[in-house]
Amino acid sequence: MTEKTPLYNRLIEHNKLNRASFHTPGHKCRGFFDGGMISLDYTELPDTDALYEANDVILKTEIRAAKLFGAERSLISAGGCSLAIQAMLKIASESGGKLLCARNAHRSAVNAIALLGIEPVWISPDRENGFTGRISPEKVEEILGADKDIKACYITSPSYYGEISDIPAISEICHRHGVILLVDNAHGSHLAFMRDNMHPISNGADMSACSLHKTLPVLTGGALLNIANSELSENAKDAMALFGSTSPSYIIMTSIDLCVDYMSGEGKKLYSECEERVAGLKKIASQRGIKQPEGLCDPLRITLNTASVGLAGEEQEEYFEGHGIDCEFCDGENAVLICTPFNSDEDFERLERAIKEIPLGKCINSKGIFTEAPIRKLSVREAMLSVSETVSTEESVGRVAVSTACPCPPGIPLIMPGEIISREIAERLSESGIKKVKVIKQNSL
Repeated sequence: MTEKTPLYNRLIEHNKLNRASFHTPGHKCRGFFDGGMISLDYTELPDTDALYEANDVILKTEIRAAKLFGAERSLISAGGCSLAIQAMLKIASESGGKLLCARNAHRSAVNAIALLGIEPVWISPDRENGFTGRISPEKVEEILGADKDIKACYITSPSYYGEISDIPAISEICHRHGVILLVDNAHGSHLAFMRDNMHPISNGADMSACSLHKTLPVLTGGALLNIANSELSENAKDAMALFGSTSPSYIIMTSIDLCVDYMSGEGKKLYSECEERVAGLKKIASQRGIKQPEGLCDPLRITLNTASVGLAGEEQEEYFEGHGIDCEFCDGENAVLICTPFNSDEDFERLERAIKEIPLGKCINSKGIFTEAPIRKLSVREAMLSVSETVSTEESVGRVAVSTACPCPPGIPLIMPGEIISREIAERLSESGIKKVKVIKQNSL
């Protein structure tokens, strides 16, 4: 007999496990929202305003959000950070053109690049100590100095592992070359509320896409497009409407409204205080010899390279689950944990015990991410809109990729749409568990 409500039942079952949530969403499924939110699931009515034509209560919330984040304009997204990223790229590249784009770009950015006819000029992060790495200001300077046709620069900061690029330096370089700086700040909305304001908008970015729900008390799908340059905001709503649903969730938008009010008051203090507790956990991990990202990093994100002390593979995730902890991400080498003030004392105590009890063994060396630039055959747009077929990874050698392929998102993709899959890339994909790849169909080029 078919289960009547399989998703609902599974979520109820998972909730009963009572694990410590060190993953998104930021509210940790407890406390912030009351059970009556469902009664607010309305639509566009004469007195409820409309998202893409906001001139009443939604606009008032957006104005309050802009003040909170130090932006000239903030636009609500009920379609997640993906919608904010797509709109940001549309605003920056009205008629296509070249975009200096970090190679660890989110899939939504790659999709927007294809739809908008943008030509990406790829820049890879400087891989540091086995993690994703940061975008080097020196590389940005070099590329912008050599290519005067680039209109905008798009980077991801913080990285999924918490590494923060030098936004002030990159901003200065971009503006000196007349280039707009766009930052995918999906995992860094809370950075505005740290003891030192680390938010991209406060550090020189022209626009930032902020996935509020990942680290702040907002329902999943709630995000903001923050704009520092008023000249870029004129047609911003039209850009949002181009990609966004015509039925945005009022419950999600209401959660953003509540979050803005919360973070304007007691929330800021609690998030700032959370830094100290997380710093203590990072210190314990460091004392035990567990490798972590170096340099400027997200104060509320813990990334543990457990492979550096011998805990790797499937055993890594099983270890944390055995301690009653759900990590944000385990790739067999690195465990990523997102902390917020909505984690309970018991959550933090479980995590501290887990860190202290990790069995120390011999370091397992990472193969790292293959970053040699593949040969490009077609543009991203041409490839993604081509007739495609799915083949085994072994059969993909020499074929042109139709979509991104990455061994452990959100690492650096091994292949982008339009690039030729080499034997080495195919082998790396296969080793990472990717057994099938979408490529351009034979005889369709």
